[in-house]
Amino acid sequence: MKRAPQKRSEKGFSLIEMMIAAVIFILLCGAAFALLSVAQQRYQTESQVLNSFQEARFGLDDIVRDVNGSAYPGQNLFAFNPNIPAKNLYAITPLAWDPGYVTNSPCLIGTAGGGTCTTPGDFDLIVERDLDYWNHDGVEWARYRLQGNVLSRSETFKVVLAEPDATTAPSFVPYVQNVMNNATPAQIAQFQAVYPQMFPGGNPVPVFSYFCYSPFGPPQPCPTAGSYNSPLNVTDVEITLIVMAPTQDAQTGQVRLIELHGRGHILNPIQ
Repeated sequence: MKRAPQKRSEKGFSLIEMMIAAVIFILLCGAAFALLSVAQQRYQTESQVLNSFQEARFGLDDIVRDVNGSAYPGQNLFAFNPNIPAKNLYAITPLAWDPGYVTNSPCLIGTAGGGTCTTPGDFDLIVERDLDYWNHDGVEWARYRLQGNVLSRSETFKVVLAEPDATTAPSFVPYVQNVMNNATPAQIAQFQAVYPQMFPGGNPVPVFSYFCYSPFGPPQPCPTAGSYNSPLNVTDVEITLIVMAPTQDAQTGQVRLIELHGRGHILNPIQ
């Protein structure tokens, strides 16, 4: 005789087991989405830092290019154009200055507020050059000035018997955003908590620093160049840009700064 087959009872997952599995799944999904959110925020921060860096780099390159080509063409090189006053066709100086440009009375360059020049100054520079020499349309004044936290640029044709400061003032356009060189003391203290090497002594950092011709050796910082401390004798301009990203770091909540350096060498010195 054969025994009748016995029926086996098959059990599924219990309700408790299903609930535990669901909780674990929800926790894993939450962790994955949290990591994804952090990664997205990090990407946005890094993108903004990169954009700020690129904008500052383009601005720095333009300033260096203008300084390199300043004081050109000289009086013995300009192309005559009967429709333009002769003095507008050549550069008399690498950097135009104020006050005293019209009377040919060069001021004294200072640093951190010293000297008698308004321009060139720590945050204000006027370059005298022909930006488009092949058109023979005259020499331009290209000006860079830090206004608040925006480095602005102005470009106008040189005008005989006109002060470059007043002539270039009406045509400024924003050039580099979030430039923090001339930050307030409170801002500098905040920045130094994250970047202790920036802003030495807790002071603003000049955008422009000048080196003047010296008959006794290599160019010297203009404030220490003695009788040669004049815009006519500038041979090099060192540029420093400290730029802040538009938003804080997504993970730390701290500000993000970058510091760029460049140096323009005047290839057509008056000396």
